Amino acid sequence: MCGATGEVRLDGHTPDITAVSAMAEAMEPRGPDSAGVWSQGRVALGHRRLKIIDLSEAGAQPMVDSDLGLSIAWNGCIYNYQQLRRELSDYGYRFFSHSDTEVLLKAYHHWGDRFVDRLHGMFAFAIVERDSGRVLLGRDRLGIKPLYITQDASRIRFASSLPALLAGGGVDTRIDPVALNHYMSFHSVVPPPRTILRGVAKVPPASLVAIEPDGRTKTVTYWEPDFCRRDDRADWSERDWEDAVLASLRVAVERRLVADVPVGCLLSGGVDSSLIVGLLAEAGQHGLATFSIGFESVGGVAGDEFKYSDIIAERFGTDHHQIRIGTDRMLPALDGAIGAMSEPMVSHDCVAFYLLSQEVAKHVKVVQSGQGADEVFAGYHWYPPMADATSLDGAVANYRTAFFDRDTAGIAGLVTQDYLTDGDLSQQFVTDHFARLGAETGIDRALRLDSTVMLVDDPVKRVDNMTMAWGLEGRVPFLDHELVELAASCPPELKIAHEGKGVLKQAARKVIPAAVIDRPKGYFPVPALTHLEGPYLDLVRDALYAPAAKERGLFRPEAVDRLLADPNGRLTPLRGNELWQLGLLELWLQKHGINGTAA
Repeated sequence: MCGATGEVRLDGHTPDITAVSAMAEAMEPRGPDSAGVWSQGRVALGHRRLKIIDLSEAGAQPMVDSDLGLSIAWNGCIYNYQQLRRELSDYGYRFFSHSDTEVLLKAYHHWGDRFVDRLHGMFAFAIVERDSGRVLLGRDRLGIKPLYITQDASRIRFASSLPALLAGGGVDTRIDPVALNHYMSFHSVVPPPRTILRGVAKVPPASLVAIEPDGRTKTVTYWEPDFCRRDDRADWSERDWEDAVLASLRVAVERRLVADVPVGCLLSGGVDSSLIVGLLAEAGQHGLATFSIGFESVGGVAGDEFKYSDIIAERFGTDHHQIRIGTDRMLPALDGAIGAMSEPMVSHDCVAFYLLSQEVAKHVKVVQSGQGADEVFAGYHWYPPMADATSLDGAVANYRTAFFDRDTAGIAGLVTQDYLTDGDLSQQFVTDHFARLGAETGIDRALRLDSTVMLVDDPVKRVDNMTMAWGLEGRVPFLDHELVELAASCPPELKIAHEGKGVLKQAARKVIPAAVIDRPKGYFPVPALTHLEGPYLDLVRDALYAPAAKERGLFRPEAVDRLLADPNGRLTPLRGNELWQLGLLELWLQKHGINGTAA
């Protein structure tokens, strides 16, 4: 896990090494162990390294293979790199390191662009061909690793984080009205390739971007899960599905043990993380380091779920760490968490993950985490109503009612005229996504959208940003692409059973105690942020009334005044605080020094 960046010139000039170095330096928390910059011809690469596999300097990046004429800078981990290395060795390739980085170079040389089909892992890479000058950018199937791009007539730059691109300068930082519309309606999710800034795009998950020698770029999608039933599984019983899910998850968990450093596990006490711990114990991880976080209770709202995580820690004999966070640490951490965000993320879980990662990084460099299970196995409350949607319009309407924050009138009441757009863009996006082939029912359509879009740009991005802020690698076995493919083909009624994630819960009974499975659905409790008051409300008020916010003019002053007068009075359908949504966007823009101007 690292931070990768680079520049490709389109105008015949040499790359700006100073800018590439600045972009790499901005990602120092992602890769605190070492740094490197490389340049040749029209391309320069920069890198910050977190040493996980092959801790020697032979695994340093940017990596150059002179024999093959290839260079690479990337971020991630290839879990099956040892198997690929053996296969490539049989083809005659010789290796100078023990890293997964070198395996990527050899695999690209041997199999070409579609080498990604053979990868099990999370990755965002840039591979450069010395002789042709061709550059290939790629992102893993579920978008676990981020990759941002900015482009003008003279050059293309890319980086593992959006703030890193800003550090290179020359970015159009005006607000994208389309992205703002999505942010305000689609529960703060901005679908790729857009970001909140006009001048920055993100490579979509499961995509390759080829920058050809003549400057042309081409983006292709190399993978998409199929949410249709399969004939070869038509006769499977419920037990067959449970066994298959458990077997696939077991493989996913074991894959993510590949490392030359110890691997721990985040343990919230919910079904998902508890099951991962149980499977790790089955795999022989005795004395596994596990970590749970808790906050001080506020206003009668419990701040921890240690009761359940303790059950699992005791059952499997883990080296368990209860991390208790005092209220005095919350406000400073909020500023740090916002600084770690590559894009504005309204979830209160961000500050919890930020603080948790800070403490966990003192003990281990790698952790497994349970994110993704709700989107893959239908754990959210809006999936069962989708079963009643027999038409496309009905499915969109049901999804919108549960997930959207507001309609076009609601947006118009908050956003100033300069930033309004024509039409209901988020509804059109959902309608187009639902209409694509490969999903048979309303539930299938919602799960496909959530697992390939919402999951990527909310929970998964949250895990990456907050763990990487402390040089911690987070691995998510529920997003193993083979497990996702299996779950996609599972009958939706098995997934929504037992109040959601039915097939997963039934499979989990073979591994973990029923008391954890049958508990009420949990979450990361952050009581101090549940309702805006005291210094948190002051922070939001100051951000929305700041000169930078008034000059930017995103929101109608009378709407801001109204929300501040009743800061906890307006909630979205998903129980999000409307005031926090506005305040967080301004806090993020101001934290990153974005004034909203063109380059």
